[in-house]
Amino acid sequence: MEFQVLIHPDELSYEWIDRAIANDIDAIGIHPVGGYRARESLADLVERFKDNDFTDLIDYASDNGIKIEYEMHAASYLMPRELFSTHPEYFRVDETGHRNNDANFCVSNQEALQYVSNAAAILASGLYKSSDRYYFWLDDVKNKKCMCEKCRNLSMSDQQMIFINAALKEIQKSNRKAKMAYLAYFDCITPPQKIKPVKGVFAEYAPMGKYVSETQTQENSKINEESDINNLFSVFSKSNSKVLEYWLDNSMFSNWTKPEKKFVPDNKMIKEDIEKYHSLGFEYISSFACYLGPQYTKLHGQPDLSAFFRCVEKYKG
Repeated sequence: MEFQVLIHPDELSYEWIDRAIANDIDAIGIHPVGGYRARESLADLVERFKDNDFTDLIDYASDNGIKIEYEMHAASYLMPRELFSTHPEYFRVDETGHRNNDANFCVSNQEALQYVSNAAAILASGLYKSSDRYYFWLDDVKNKKCMCEKCRNLSMSDQQMIFINAALKEIQKSNRKAKMAYLAYFDCITPPQKIKPVKGVFAEYAPMGKYVSETQTQENSKINEESDINNLFSVFSKSNSKVLEYWLDNSMFSNWTKPEKKFVPDNKMIKEDIEKYHSLGFEYISSFACYLGPQYTKLHGQPDLSAFFRCVEKYKG
């Protein structure tokens, strides 16, 4: 089992890397801010690769055995919204029957699919010292699938799967070891039924719903989660499977607003969840750990990550 934390690019520091080294963390995931800023924050990340101070940090992590991965909502970066004026057919049909460039794209348009696949291969080749595991997620939105004649009978999960399969095949032309994540998140928690994953696609389970739902009890949440995971493993192999959790995500606990709030972990949940995910067969365990960088330590001192680190020690010891 491997363990990973995800942080924002501007939070990467020698302090965070030393923290990861000291606690046997396998990888640091760089996560450009999602939501409506996803495209701009991903473009900013690409620009940072020209900054020696930033790449020196990645070199330091790599030289000390810490793998670097990049996880991001990439659809609007891979399919620039400006193309709508010349190629509206590349974009999704919304619920009113009109083409719309607000999010994602039409996965049944072969030119559009080839465009984003080529863009994904270019992006993958430029990710500085990335592992061979790629995470190019669709836009960070709900209910934004394409409803054109060819797409309307495909679930959001099936539409994601079409994109992931095509992008991975293109990336594998230059990197045979490449793998790519299917993000089981929001509309895509239920796995695809009509489109099967190609070799090299792995499941990444991100149960954000249990943190934002106000309508279900904790007991119902656990029942739903167990069902979601069983359904996921009915389509995807447990090999390379990954959990992306929110236990350490101080950006969420701070309502994605700075200054960062004092981080108070739910140590009981961390321990119980990791035990559960281990028993279910996940091979990679990760958590967002945003808003816990140098600015946080100036405000509040070192964050309490002890429960997570104890689990790393337990399952890797």
